[in-house]
Amino acid sequence: MKNLYKIGGKIIEINSIYEEVHTLCKDYVCGQTPDFKVETSQSDIEYEREKSAAEDRKEGLPIRNFPDSYLETLEVYRKIAENLLAYDTVLFHGSAVAVDGFGYLFTAKSGTGKSTHTRLWREYFGKRAVMVNDDKPLLQITENGVLVHGTPWDGKHHLSSNISVPLKAICILTRSEENHIERISKSTAYPLLLQQTNRPQNFLKMQKTLEILDRISDNIALYKLGCNMEIEAAETAYNAMKG
Repeated sequence: MKNLYKIGGKIIEINSIYEEVHTLCKDYVCGQTPDFKVETSQSDIEYEREKSAAEDRKEGLPIRNFPDSYLETLEVYRKIAENLLAYDTVLFHGSAVAVDGFGYLFTAKSGTGKSTHTRLWREYFGKRAVMVNDDKPLLQITENGVLVHGTPWDGKHHLSSNISVPLKAICILTRSEENHIERISKSTAYPLLLQQTNRPQNFLKMQKTLEILDRISDNIALYKLGCNMEIEAAETAYNAMKG
């Protein structure tokens, strides 16, 4: 099964075994000449199965039994992300929301409340706020700054839009009884930013990933937010990050 999609600003031909990835990407269909192609095999799917099992073992959890069709969607995105490195684009784990056409990206360790916080932004700003991607957006460094792209891989709540907007800031989210936000240095933010960026096993691709992340960190304002998950947290964050 194959079709063409525009993801991260590039036309991609996806050739898959199962239909699920095409259902996932249906809002991104585009009939132009592809910039590159990705194709999966059963061995790719088995790689994803073992990777998932290794993560479960590391966390001391029961081994999850995912269907092949779902594992293939993960492998497709992995291949897309590695191809997009050539276009100065990385896959990043976070929740990105746009207000008045500018993107704000929140990242943190799993379970901290990224999705909850961006939901507060949508409640606070109403129609001014648009969800870009709630789980795995793409970040692209350009001559005019950094773009954040929506993608079909948008988390368990399936919150995303097929849009690309200039990224205003990246914020590391923490829990706190009182809302407070501060600008932080690249050296402070970088370890967590690296942890939340897709990291290829190939040495040269990893080297390219680090180069792109360095440039993004140099061109984007970086913040740390302590928030209590009340709607005032959205106001506190926006007032500091809007510049």
